[in-house]
Amino acid sequence: MAGPRAAPAAPRPAPTSAPGSPSPGSCNVLGVPPTATQAQIKTAYYEQSFRYHPDRNAGSAAAAERFAAVSEAYLVLGSAALRRKYDRGVLSREDVRGAPKPSGRPLTPAPPPVSSAASSFSRRGPVPPPFDFDAFYRAHYGEQLERERMLRARREQLRLRREEAAAQGRFRLVSDLSVGLLFFLGVVLLYSLK
Repeated sequence: MAGPRAAPAAPRPAPTSAPGSPSPGSCNVLGVPPTATQAQIKTAYYEQSFRYHPDRNAGSAAAAERFAAVSEAYLVLGSAALRRKYDRGVLSREDVRGAPKPSGRPLTPAPPPVSSAASSFSRRGPVPPPFDFDAFYRAHYGEQLERERMLRARREQLRLRREEAAAQGRFRLVSDLSVGLLFFLGVVLLYSLK
């Protein structure tokens, strides 16, 4: 028996935020899953901020509102500390307001301060280069460089031999022609004397 068909369920409205808390569903605003990586969040932010930027959508209040929501969502999801609070559900408006903008780079500890002994040492002498490319090239391509050097030397020797042989060939030809000419002149001279 076929009964009346139920109407399709209406989409659930986004949960409303409590007063003073950031907008709900930062993941939904950026269109990323809750398990998204920082790279996925950053990519989604750049795409949407480009699409809804007020300079591209001049005079559109909806685009400006969407841009502000995307920026706030990236501020929350782009910061590791704010993301943890967001995931636990304890993020407040004050947390968002006082947070620095994510740089897009992973946080690295600050380098240790340089001691005065180390800085005075570097002032005394030249600082060695951070990387010796010539040594690296020789270490990795030394055999190939040596083979090429030997091949160039062998080619040069072969070229010199050929030039020497060509010079000797020309000398031999000239000397053979000279001897032949002298012999011919000798025969002609003898024949003319008879």
